[in-house]
Amino acid sequence: MIIKYFFKNISFIIFLSLLISNYNIQNAFPNLTFINPVGIHHAGDGTDRIFIVEQEGRIIVFENNESVTNYSIFLDIRSIVDQDGGYTEEGLLGLAFHPNYTENGFFYVHYTDHLNGNINSPRNIVAKYSVSSNNPNQADINSEEVIMIVNQPYHNHNGGQMEFGPDGYLYISFGDGGSGGDPLGNGQDLSTLLGTIIRIDIDNSDPELNYSIPDDNPFVGLFARPEIYAYGLRNVWRFSFDSETDFLWAADVGQNAWEEIDIIFPGLNYGCNLMEARHCYPPGSNCDSSNYELPVYEYELYVDGVCSSTGGYVYRGEKLWSLSGKYIYGDWCTGDIWALIPQNNGSYVNEDLIRTGINITSFGVDQNNEILFCGNNSVYKIISDLGDLNNDSQINILDIVILVNYILENDYIQSGDINNDEIINVLDVIQLINVILN
Repeated sequence: MIIKYFFKNISFIIFLSLLISNYNIQNAFPNLTFINPVGIHHAGDGTDRIFIVEQEGRIIVFENNESVTNYSIFLDIRSIVDQDGGYTEEGLLGLAFHPNYTENGFFYVHYTDHLNGNINSPRNIVAKYSVSSNNPNQADINSEEVIMIVNQPYHNHNGGQMEFGPDGYLYISFGDGGSGGDPLGNGQDLSTLLGTIIRIDIDNSDPELNYSIPDDNPFVGLFARPEIYAYGLRNVWRFSFDSETDFLWAADVGQNAWEEIDIIFPGLNYGCNLMEARHCYPPGSNCDSSNYELPVYEYELYVDGVCSSTGGYVYRGEKLWSLSGKYIYGDWCTGDIWALIPQNNGSYVNEDLIRTGINITSFGVDQNNEILFCGNNSVYKIISDLGDLNNDSQINILDIVILVNYILENDYIQSGDINNDEIINVLDVIQLINVILN
């Protein structure tokens, strides 16, 4: 969800956790500012460019270099993107590049409009565009082909994420239709795409469709929309695939009590509107939780200001070795960033990484799987000096020598406390050696 409640723009960032955290944040592109950024992407074409989705209807492209000073407008469809007034969950919400973008130049957008300008007729539109034949930093504005249209009963809960899976199919999230508490029961209705993540083949088309249905979709041949991959989802604003395990991770925004993090499996029911995370909904009602796929993690709403989960990524980059294999996500209201750590028994432990004070609208990764996030009209990256004792942006034998000297002098340095037990000793040396070897 983009915004659940209105908050004033923050003119400065309060780093409450810097004194105890091994992580910090840094403006990734300090010379650039954006207008309501809600998405961070790369094209997968080896050009190491960053594409920023702006909610009003623009896509910005620029070189992935912190000193970059200029950007190009890749696509501007503000004239066809509609939003309701004031606080809004409508706009340009999603972007996905075709797996063969280098060869075909196709990319896909997910946006909202109001049919014939009628604000009472909101719709979600998924459309295909092509890059310009003579300018790789500009799309062909006249190349739009509408893939699908989904009518919305209300203006909120539009979902918005799109991503190609490891199977080459396009996955798209749609919210439950909006209002509050899913009054139309869309989450449990398999005859609608609302409250689902769908899976479609955009390289082929079935009769009367601009796409086709994969034969192994879980509801093919049943009394259900065959596009549905999973259902019972309230409003998955952001989801992502783990590039190593292929797991599909999703943050489903809660109603008024719980936020949840899910791993999405085909054909499963995630409970909306009969459950909120692991709890029966509405509160006090009776339900059988065994009928639903429960989240891998939940957190309570409005505790210390949290209010809306922003889904992220399992970290598979190289710069933040201590986050490897952890699912990184955050909260829109507080800017808290956390990591879910997998345990041997299949459960997950939540690690508090940093409190940024930024209204985090989205996470993204660059072509090297380094994680970024956006909010407050900027794009940020997470940084850490853990293990880099001489601050040369490398971890090597020199850092081991420095760490050993600190131990011999019975001194303490936080960046050398590899196991985070507030002392430095031979255990930290062993872990640092393993980091270097790996």
